[in-house]
Amino acid sequence: MKFLLLGTLIGLTLYLVAGCATSNQALPTVSKVDLERFMGPWFVIGYTPLGVDGNAHNAVEHYHLADNGKIETTYQFRKGGFDGELKTMTPVGRVHDETSNAEWRMQFFWPFEAEYLVFDLSPDYQRTIIAHPNRKYAWIMARSPEMTDRHYQAAVAKLEAEGFDPEVIRRLPHDWSSDQERLKRIREAGRGEFPGKE
Repeated sequence: MKFLLLGTLIGLTLYLVAGCATSNQALPTVSKVDLERFMGPWFVIGYTPLGVDGNAHNAVEHYHLADNGKIETTYQFRKGGFDGELKTMTPVGRVHDETSNAEWRMQFFWPFEAEYLVFDLSPDYQRTIIAHPNRKYAWIMARSPEMTDRHYQAAVAKLEAEGFDPEVIRRLPHDWSSDQERLKRIREAGRGEFPGKE
C-alpha cells in the first residue's frame, strides 16, 4: 500500500510539473495573501479527485508557517467513508511570489515541486479556491465543513469562467458526527502545528 501511495504521488507531481509548461494563458491569483491569517485548517468542500483521494470524506488541509518560512502542510481525509481509514499526506510548501504571497510551490518529495495558486479568497478569509495553472485541478475550501450551495456554485462558476471543466470538480462529503475528537483537535490546533494522526 505504501508503494502504491508513493507511486500515485510521483505520478501526480510529475503531471502537475509538466502541466506548468503547457498552460497557454496565466491563471490569475488574488492580489495579496496575509500568510499568517491564511494559516490553519481549511475544510475541503470541492476538489478534483486524484488517485489517492478518489473517495475522500471529511478532508482537511492544514497550513502552519514554520520558523524557517516553509509552509508545513497536512492533507488528511478518511478513505471510502466517514468511518474509513484516516489518510495523511505532509507536503512542504514555500512562497514563490513574495509580492503577493499567492503563488506557492508544493513539494511532496524532492526535487519536484508543483505550482499552487491562491486563485480566490474571501475578504474575511473564510473561503478560498486553490488551483493549478493547467486548469485541471482545483480545491474549494472553507474554514467550516459546511458551505452554502450559493457559495459553492459561485466558486465553481469562477473556475469555469477561467477555463476549468466543472465536471471534474466533485463536492466532497462531510459529516463529523462520528469524528468529533478529530475535529476538536484540528480546531484547537488553529494556526499551530497539526495535531497529527489519531
